[in-house]
Amino acid sequence: MQPSSGVDQPESLLAAYDQQLRGEAETPSAVSVARFGPLRLVTFRGGRGFVTYRDLGGADERGVAGLVAAALDHFTANPAISRVEWKTRGHDTAPGLDEALHAHGFVAGETESIMIGTAEVLDVSVPLPQGVTLRRITQEADVRRMCVMDGQVFGDDEQQIEVMVDALLHRQSIDPLMELWVAEFEDEVIGAGRLEPVPNTDFSGIWGGAVVPEWRHRGIYRALTAARARSALQRGHHLIHSDSTAHSRPILQRSGLICVSTTTPYDWRR
Repeated sequence: MQPSSGVDQPESLLAAYDQQLRGEAETPSAVSVARFGPLRLVTFRGGRGFVTYRDLGGADERGVAGLVAAALDHFTANPAISRVEWKTRGHDTAPGLDEALHAHGFVAGETESIMIGTAEVLDVSVPLPQGVTLRRITQEADVRRMCVMDGQVFGDDEQQIEVMVDALLHRQSIDPLMELWVAEFEDEVIGAGRLEPVPNTDFSGIWGGAVVPEWRHRGIYRALTAARARSALQRGHHLIHSDSTAHSRPILQRSGLICVSTTTPYDWRR
């Protein structure tokens, strides 16, 4: 697909996000999917449940509470599910959602910025520190090294790291479009990120961007972003989206991406 004329303003970018990226497009590695009203109830490998939707169908506060209860009932009926994430968006009409989620044991995580822009603005030449190289990886050993680095940056424990390794290796086996990129210095992974082209849309997503603290502010994150944007353009995807933390948002803003909304994960654990 090609981006329509005028898709360069926050309202147009947000509309493209809602139309193209909410629903099936955001859960390509789902093991199973069930529907309850407007909700898409997704099960992933590793006992993880996920709730998403394009909108809540105009539900009032009572209706929203009922949707939360039904979603949790669906997942708790499966003893293999140990964790459920409900993905909220700041621009949705969702009366009473925060209260309903908390009442059912969900805990709000860090709010992230939904960043969108053209891939062209990210495809720039970024000088790397001496001795640092970038490359795309596919081998299991490299994927594991990348996940260990990510886990250290994001504070994951060994079990969470193993879940991520398994998820990425499985995803590679079923989705040849996904790309994993690392920055290395003397055989050490010091930065990483993945590219997820979304079929039949204008978008590729850049996810999991991380650089170890001692190598930050030296252009490595921007270089990893540029490499992924370049690959997205080669695939014909002209829009980039990312859910960005407070660390990565300023970099993407300086590069020309726009914050169109926010997203907050709410997690429930058995």
